[in-house]
Amino acid sequence: MRILVLGADGYLGWPTALHLSAAGHEVGVLDNFARRAYDEELGVESLVPIESFETRIEAWREVSGKTLTPYVGDLTDPEFTTAAVRGFRPDAIVHFAEQRAAPYSMIDQAHAVYTQTNNVVGTLNLLYAIAEVDPDIHLVKLGTMGEYGTPNIDIEEGWLEITHKGRTDRVLYPKKPGSFYHLSKVHDSHNIEFACRIWGLRATDLNQGVVYGQQTEQTDRDPRLATRFDYDAVFGTVLNRFVIQAVLGRPLTVYGDGSQTRGMLEIRDTVECIRLACENPAEPGEFRVFNQMTESFRLEELAKTVAEAFPGDVEIEHLENPRVEQSEHYYNVVHTGLPGLGLRPHLLSNTLIESLFPIVEANSERVQDGALLPSVRWRGALRG
Repeated sequence: MRILVLGADGYLGWPTALHLSAAGHEVGVLDNFARRAYDEELGVESLVPIESFETRIEAWREVSGKTLTPYVGDLTDPEFTTAAVRGFRPDAIVHFAEQRAAPYSMIDQAHAVYTQTNNVVGTLNLLYAIAEVDPDIHLVKLGTMGEYGTPNIDIEEGWLEITHKGRTDRVLYPKKPGSFYHLSKVHDSHNIEFACRIWGLRATDLNQGVVYGQQTEQTDRDPRLATRFDYDAVFGTVLNRFVIQAVLGRPLTVYGDGSQTRGMLEIRDTVECIRLACENPAEPGEFRVFNQMTESFRLEELAKTVAEAFPGDVEIEHLENPRVEQSEHYYNVVHTGLPGLGLRPHLLSNTLIESLFPIVEANSERVQDGALLPSVRWRGALRG
């Protein structure tokens, strides 16, 4: 297959491109380097140093003999987007190319507007490009489990059958997002479903949980192929923060009472989920949704898991929650689609022991302590 990966310079886009290339697909890689610009804006870098896009592409050619076809540009530019799709003529497009951090979208009005404009307009331009160039292209879009929020009913895979006043229908699952970033993903999902229903496009929406881990079989082949390890309070994940705090001998900072529950999966499972989705496409006119997670943890439980796995003394400290979210809540997620296609998940405890602690220990001098504590507050966005 010919697969175009959008956002291919990012944390997940880069290892996904390598995984697909290693699986024998012809891969195009597109990015506008916005994620690197966020580093400059916030004054924080990836814990693990990353090479330039050009160096990465050349390194992959050297170690694998395979070529990645690069495109540099912005999806909010409709002419560029259509030209890139027409130029590469993909069978499938994997879409990571969005501002991905909830805290970033909640800094202030400007960041909220940027997030929604960048994400929603970029995806709309992509839908029009697919419809114009080849409606048979399969769009694999990275959504988020955060679209659903924490409803008091089971979270189905994208769709819900309801009976109301004696009549039954199948509708998109109700969404209750918790940030302007998550709202942008909801808008994407509705726009993509509309394009499938009206134009006959085919799409798979992967509602992804929190991804952890930094190494895949392909990125391990050469240090120049490393992907990001984000730990700061804006772009870093809670697990990365806990691991760094454990290695540095700091208390693990849990927001609120720690009863919030999150769906999670390992980075090797993420790239494999995308391969499975690409190789088993949705039907024309179908908007297919997979919940992409393998385990779920309460934040307090996650902190205890890290503390127990680390070979040393670790304390846990609770901070005032900077977010506005439910604490104690019901959380039961249906996620059968990807296992049904053959996904065999990795376990969190093994990843912590085998990978995360040594990575942090090897790069501990790059940690900026001040970046670990929350600086963005949901209600503070009104005053920013």
